[in-house]
Amino acid sequence: MSKSLQSLPAGTELDGYRFERVLGGGGFSIVYLGTELANGQVVVIKEYLPTRLAERDAAGQIVPLGEAEADKLNRGRKLFFQEASTLANLKHANIVRVLNFFQDNGTVYMVMPFEEGKNLQDYLQARKGRLSERFLRTVFPPLLDGLALLHSRDILHLDIKPGNIHIRPGGQPLLLDFGAVHGFGESRRAQPGQVISPGFSPVEQYEPNGYVGPWTDIYAIGATMRACIEGRAPVDARERRVRDELKPASLAFRKRYSDELLQAIDWTMEVDPLLRPQNVATLQELLRKQVEPPVDEPASTLGKLASTLLGKG
Repeated sequence: MSKSLQSLPAGTELDGYRFERVLGGGGFSIVYLGTELANGQVVVIKEYLPTRLAERDAAGQIVPLGEAEADKLNRGRKLFFQEASTLANLKHANIVRVLNFFQDNGTVYMVMPFEEGKNLQDYLQARKGRLSERFLRTVFPPLLDGLALLHSRDILHLDIKPGNIHIRPGGQPLLLDFGAVHGFGESRRAQPGQVISPGFSPVEQYEPNGYVGPWTDIYAIGATMRACIEGRAPVDARERRVRDELKPASLAFRKRYSDELLQAIDWTMEVDPLLRPQNVATLQELLRKQVEPPVDEPASTLGKLASTLLGKG
C-alpha cells in the first residue's frame, strides 16, 4: 500500500472530529489537521500507525503486517493509549496539551489544540543553523522545565529533535510528538516499533534493552542545541561509539558562543550515558548562568527575538 493510501481520506469523521488534511507523520503515526464538530475548534489529531508493524486495510482498519508483528502492534497500541491518558493530565506551558484520546479503526487517536507558529527544524534549515546564543537561551530553558515535569512523572519522551519542537508567537517553545514516550520501567524492555532519530538518539536507545532514562532525553536536547548551531543533525551516536570524530562544541564554536553554553552541549552529548547529566536539574543549573556570549550581533529585545523566531523579522 502506498504512503498516500495509508492516511484517512479528507472529510473522515470519527468520535466527533472531522479529519481535514494530513499535516505530516513519521514511522509511528500520521498527523492530521482536524475540526471538532461540536464547536468548530481547529485541532491536531495524531493516529497511531507504526509503519514497520502495520498498515491500513481497504476498510480503513489498522492491521498488523503479519503474525510476527501482531503482538508488538498490540503492545505499542496499549502503551500509546496509556501515555495519552497520562499526558491528558499534564499541564505545562511548554508541553503540548492532549484534549482527548479515543480508539477506533483498530488503533488510537490523540487530539491536541492547533498552535500557531513555526517548526524549529524548518527555522534552522532556513537559517542554515547559526542561531544565536540569545535564541538558545530563550528556547531551551522552558523546554527543560517541561521535560523536568515529564521525568517527575516517570515519563521519557525519547524523540526530542528540532522537528518535534514548535515555536509559538512570542517565542515560547512547545514540545511535540509524544508517540514514542515510555514510562521508565516500560522503556527498559524491548520497545515495539522503537523510534530512532539518527544524530539525536544516543547509543542506549538503539539497543532493545538499552538502559534509557532522563540522560537519554538530555542527550537529545544537547544534540538539538548543536543542530541549531550547525544547521544539521550531529554524527550518529553509533559511529561515535566506534570512533568519535565529532569535534567538541567547545572547540568548534568557541569564538561565537559562551564557554558555559558549549560545555553544556558537550556534556549532554557524552557517548557514555553515565558521563552525562543524570537529570534535568543539573543541566538547568549550568544554563542558568547568565553570561554575555561572544557573538557579534546587534543587541535586541526578546520582543524582536520573537519576531525573528517566527520569520517575521
